[in-house]
Amino acid sequence: MIRISLKPFLGRPYLKNHFLMSSLLLLLIPAAAASQPAIRDVPIAPGWAQNSVNAVIFRTHAVTTAGETQYAAYYDPEARVKIARRTLGETSWKIHDTGFTGNVRDAHNAICLAVDGDGYLHLSWDHHGHDLRYRRSTEPGKIEFGEAAGMTGQNEERVTYPEFYNLADGGFVFMYRQGGSGRGNILLNRYNPETRSWSPLQHPLIDGEGKRNAYTNQIAIDHLGHWHLSWTWRDTSDVATNHDILYAMSPDEGVSWFTSTGQPHDLPITAETAEVVAKVPHNSELINQCSSAVDANGNPMIATYWRPEGSDSPQYMLVWHDGETWHTSRVSDRKTPFRLSGGGTRRIPISRPKLAVAEDGTVYMIYRDEERGSRISVAATRDPNRREWEHFDLTEESVNMWEPNYDTVLWQREGVLHLFKQHVGQGQRETLEDLEPQTVSILEWTPPARPAIPPFQPGAD
Repeated sequence: MIRISLKPFLGRPYLKNHFLMSSLLLLLIPAAAASQPAIRDVPIAPGWAQNSVNAVIFRTHAVTTAGETQYAAYYDPEARVKIARRTLGETSWKIHDTGFTGNVRDAHNAICLAVDGDGYLHLSWDHHGHDLRYRRSTEPGKIEFGEAAGMTGQNEERVTYPEFYNLADGGFVFMYRQGGSGRGNILLNRYNPETRSWSPLQHPLIDGEGKRNAYTNQIAIDHLGHWHLSWTWRDTSDVATNHDILYAMSPDEGVSWFTSTGQPHDLPITAETAEVVAKVPHNSELINQCSSAVDANGNPMIATYWRPEGSDSPQYMLVWHDGETWHTSRVSDRKTPFRLSGGGTRRIPISRPKLAVAEDGTVYMIYRDEERGSRISVAATRDPNRREWEHFDLTEESVNMWEPNYDTVLWQREGVLHLFKQHVGQGQRETLEDLEPQTVSILEWTPPARPAIPPFQPGAD
């Protein structure tokens, strides 16, 4: 059983019964509200909602900040790519039509937005095995984009899952998959803000060798600039063939790569050379494309879910490193079973989880679960052994098939969570749910600051 503690958060004794905990949380809402800032939901405009294309976890930047300006990108009800802009703190948005459209009937075709150190906007969208679709704004801060252009001119066909990662010099790394499910590679490009040009960084970084593909859990960048990348293998187009959690680290922004024990990789990384940090067999309901983060010491952690051996129900899991070795912590105590099989986007009763780690060491895992009414929920821990978790909700209403995505720039800068929020549907594979357009909004929440957590204690119970 997962032990869930209220003690680090609300000053109450440890509880082992999740339902008793939920009841106590309801009773304690006034006291908690007095010590925590209010949650604010800031609406933007109606958006396409018949599938989850606006609210998939792998968007990386659905919402992002540059200076005091925040941008959010989404498909409107007519499948047009819109970018909304506001000054932080304000509730009114200025909405811009980019002139671009996408195939919103396929939930893979998400929009990825980023802003470089000079204020230029970079946009990539509408990919599921397509040629690269990428634009840069014509001027800093201006939502007007130039003519069609590639990045490097190399390996820009059959692109899926574009992801921008901001770097300290104002540039980016751009990560994407080339190929298909069960047969693809992970590639990296690098953007130089001085020359305003792209170059291949790793083509490929992870090689599926025509036999598998890596589904990445997003890159986490620590305070030293080290990159932490984890992934799951898939051997065919069937999600049931997902297996294992793999890891690699780069100390020099993607040029060289190492295992967690410091062994250098000969590139590209393959199934034979990849470091397995958690063994998860086929047919375990292991999900792909979740998230990763680092603690204050630069130690990596990976959020995902799978069905533990001997259990009928998939559980949220945290795979993490303490500086010396890897651990796996079970985060949830779910009761509802489900199975993952087949290809395409699946209608799943839980979302993929998104991590955020506060400066005080608190680990937050953001998710959506039908067992909690499909609300935006959070699991949080201040236990250095990551065994005690508190679960609570940020919304009262259901968000249906939403998955978490937040403003990582603002979180790293100010410790404030601005979540992209929309009630969205999703059918099995690339089918639709009969939903009218739903409001896109930003859910703002500032977790309460607390004293730093104590250090990890090996073997502590």
